[in-house]
Amino acid sequence: MRIVTSIIFLVSFIGFSQTNETNFPNDFFGKYKGKLNITNANGIQQIDMEFHLLPTDTIGKYQYTIIYKSDKINQERKYTLLEKDKSKGQYLVDENNGILLNCMYANNALYSIFEVQGGLLTTTEHFYKDYMDFEIMYSVKEKVEKSLSTEEDPTEVLSYPVISIQKAKLYKE
Repeated sequence: MRIVTSIIFLVSFIGFSQTNETNFPNDFFGKYKGKLNITNANGIQQIDMEFHLLPTDTIGKYQYTIIYKSDKINQERKYTLLEKDKSKGQYLVDENNGILLNCMYANNALYSIFEVQGGLLTTTEHFYKDYMDFEIMYSVKEKVEKSLSTEEDPTEVLSYPVISIQKAKLYKE
């Protein structure tokens, strides 16, 4: 029951307006570069990475590009960041192929959780004045572990083991 109470407590704060001293995304426009560390059961692999957040000619629409560079892969993912409801911190990452990912902006960070091909991905992009932290955690839905509280009114909790983590500190050029 404590988990349910905690969730209700957290959700009750969603309705109040946020006060940020920054203007997202305008205050963070730029090209960021650095090293991406990919950690999984095989160890750590490091590749070069870039993240571009740039304005367009359309209000509420921004260039959102992720670039991965290495000897094995060289991928450029040209997405679009769209304002869904800026006053509530709601955005969409449009992959420009029919896929739209919901995001929430709060505390100078953009958060999203999505499922693709049986995997859960949690992303966080935390913005600072001269750099950003980029992180993706990956879990496989079929590896779910269930547990049940021992309280009078038991609560079932589903836990998804983290399979891999991609993490980078990217510096603004």
